[in-house]
Amino acid sequence: MATDIILRKEWGARAARGSYTMLGSTKGVKVHYTGGRVDPAIVDDHDKCVAMVRSIQGQHMDGNGWMDIGYSMVVCPHRKVFEGRGARHLPAANGAGLNTGHYAVLALVGNSGLVTPPDEMLQGIVDAIEYLRDRGGAGDEIKGHRDGYATSCPGDALYAWVRRGAPRPGAQDTPDPEPPGTAPAWPGRRLKYPPVLRGDDVRTWQARMRARGWSLDVDGAYGPRSREVCKAFQEEKDLPATGVVDQATWVAAWKEPVT
Repeated sequence: MATDIILRKEWGARAARGSYTMLGSTKGVKVHYTGGRVDPAIVDDHDKCVAMVRSIQGQHMDGNGWMDIGYSMVVCPHRKVFEGRGARHLPAANGAGLNTGHYAVLALVGNSGLVTPPDEMLQGIVDAIEYLRDRGGAGDEIKGHRDGYATSCPGDALYAWVRRGAPRPGAQDTPDPEPPGTAPAWPGRRLKYPPVLRGDDVRTWQARMRARGWSLDVDGAYGPRSREVCKAFQEEKDLPATGVVDQATWVAAWKEPVT
């Protein structure tokens, strides 16, 4: 069950316009992202998360003309789970004809800015799913919004995690196999230091560097040693030696098979 639910009255939700359509159960949950830019500053300022959830509700009610925010729950980088429409209530965000099948859980990441969900956000998504199973009769399915609807949502980084079964960070999970020499999807953010960046994308890149023979801890934290290895690798590949893992550097790391 979710460890930290923020009820509607606690985040200042507007009252819904009308009555919810009730749900007895669903097949499971669909995971979403915002589809726009998310300010990375929300990672260090929870008040910005609260303001963002209020803004999304306003957009849905005033822009889309919906009766309320379209999501069942919303999850921020601080492992806080905001009550949206909540359990047993029909969501609106999955697409016409698809809302009765799954609850909708939004993660506060986007297609630019904050793209890769931090571990605490992933924990919160699992908390939300368990809450909806416990309180709302959600089934075992965990899908992305793009499953059954033509959209890029929930973004490549979050969708890859969903496809692995939405494991809690630190749990044993097996990544999708990649064809030899093919880079995993570019995570959409540049890995650089300072400050120390953390995430599964950092861990993936570090593991690849170790496989290529570099001495580097695979700890998911991009710090001084990661920058040093990156610069040396870029020099080896005749790339600009910036110490920043940009898209060209990411792709180069998987360009040749590791022997």
